[in-house]
Amino acid sequence: MNETTALVRKGLEALISLESSKRLAALGGSEKKIRMPSRRRSEL
Repeated sequence: MNETTALVRKGLEALISLESSKRLAALGGSEKKIRMPSRRRSEL
């Protein structure tokens, strides 16, 4: 039973991750007036 529970849990985590990424991709570009954040450049 413990192995089955772990398998179901991993499956649900994968499904949630997949659906979250699909939702985020669908939102892409919806904020037309947003200003891009400045990028930090690391010193080498």
